[in-house]
Amino acid sequence: MPRINIMSVLVDDQDKARRFYTEVLGFVTKHDIPLGEHKWLTVVSADDPDGTELLLEPSEHPACAPFKAALMEDGIPFASFQVDDLKSEFDRLEADGVRFTQEPTDAGEVLMAVLDDTCGNLVMLTQAK
Repeated sequence: MPRINIMSVLVDDQDKARRFYTEVLGFVTKHDIPLGEHKWLTVVSADDPDGTELLLEPSEHPACAPFKAALMEDGIPFASFQVDDLKSEFDRLEADGVRFTQEPTDAGEVLMAVLDDTCGNLVMLTQAK
């Protein structure tokens, strides 16, 4: 049966994305392999270094800009990450200056909040109830 090993997030700037995803969200760099103008840059959960990798992929393909703009305009998150305590994460991130487009909200079986990753994406944080 297939398993997810890598998922991509299309980012406007790989170095800026690495700073946000590691220094702000708390992921750790798994791979940083130069590939010409860009790099193969992945991050993983600090709690699961052998788990699913998030590829911080350059969004230079012509289809990326209108796609990302439409998602942002409609408030649709491109990625979702689970946390153990949404209120604590929200408070920590908000204190660090992270902009949320949706504060913690009860969504039935989960609590959820949506933040701007500063690289052209909205990201949902969820906590199972």
